[in-house]
Amino acid sequence: MAIRLGCIADDFTGATDLANNLVRAGMRVIQLIGVPRDGAEQPLHAHSGADSEADAVVIALKSRTTPASDAVAASLRALDWLRSAGAEQIYFKYCSTFDSTRAGNIGPVTEALMDALGTDFTVATPAFPDNGRTVFKGHLFVGDVLLSESGMRHHPLTPMTDSNLVSVLGAQSTRPIGLIDHTVVAAGADKIRRRVEALREEGVGAAIVDAVSNDDLVRLGAAVKGLPLVTAGSGLAIGLPANWGFEPSPAAARLPAPRGHRAVISGSVSDATNGQVAEFLRAGGPAFSVDPLRIAAGEDVAEQALAFAAARLAEGPVLVYSTEAPGAVKDVQGRLGAAEAGELVEQTLARVARGLVESGVRQLVVAGGETSGAVVRALGITGLRIGPQIDPGVPWCAAALPGGDTLHIALKSGNFGGPGFFTTSFDRLTAELA
Repeated sequence: MAIRLGCIADDFTGATDLANNLVRAGMRVIQLIGVPRDGAEQPLHAHSGADSEADAVVIALKSRTTPASDAVAASLRALDWLRSAGAEQIYFKYCSTFDSTRAGNIGPVTEALMDALGTDFTVATPAFPDNGRTVFKGHLFVGDVLLSESGMRHHPLTPMTDSNLVSVLGAQSTRPIGLIDHTVVAAGADKIRRRVEALREEGVGAAIVDAVSNDDLVRLGAAVKGLPLVTAGSGLAIGLPANWGFEPSPAAARLPAPRGHRAVISGSVSDATNGQVAEFLRAGGPAFSVDPLRIAAGEDVAEQALAFAAARLAEGPVLVYSTEAPGAVKDVQGRLGAAEAGELVEQTLARVARGLVESGVRQLVVAGGETSGAVVRALGITGLRIGPQIDPGVPWCAAALPGGDTLHIALKSGNFGGPGFFTTSFDRLTAELA
């Protein structure tokens, strides 16, 4: 097996977000859940339940909020696997809201990968205009507001209170951080390359790159052809496949036909997911709310949720959720502790996911990066074949269950998707693959 692009993602939903953009640009993509233990020669179909041909492999880690030393170690293991599989370029993927504290992981992981690859320069841009993430003069915007004024300022694990990415990345890095601004990007790939060389001569190790449109990302993609390492959100993925001659093709997103019951599991506390839960409830969808205080009190909330779902799965999608407004989340964290509350909810939702699949669910939407990680581990999923896009950044995927059956699963970043995502996603799967 030889692959063109090897990708390391710092969480599970971010990995599918990246893979989705690569598929849309014509690459066949397999996403692996963690670093395989059996070496690069293990057949990819053993993970995905699909054919093993892949032009890109994305290794999904759960390293966004782990200690920096752990994130570096996991990322280097992933790099070793991808290099042994023949990857020609490495892509370190982080969140489009640059989730990371000032002592966080983006800088340390980037520098460790640079050292291992023997490169003195890389680029950094979380821009994804299709989802309202743009970078201008080095500042990250979420929709029409600065990152520091968005809902991310309330994130329970990685509150983002600084929109200046040169400042944020500089606080995490030992190398100087520069900027490639929009005037350079708009002038095209050659101008970007000249700016890169100038920054290198100045001793800059990484540069934040402005991008306010997909065209900016396409120009940047062409400019970084041959660079050993790129770092970005998922947006840059739309500009890289063309460097190997790939063009958009429906064949890249082909999955088996769907069947079985439908369910949604949501553990995200983002504004977007709060709205999706509210819309599902407003439309009268069957939903069970998971309360971490009841879990902490010793109630078997997972069993209660499964009993609720069992009586309703035949009627259509069932939602099991633990999604609250920022004030309610802080109240629970104040009583239980942030880590303890998160762990209780994750493990409960993971048990629910396992029980739903045992009850015949074969189409499953999971909202939230931490929740997605807990769910795929609970289900024994080791890899995903990436299929058609539902909304920007969120594709349907196919996974091989341990018994050999196929599960269609969508791992949604908390910030992604429109208000009706929890119902329209299933309609899209049927329309694309039935």
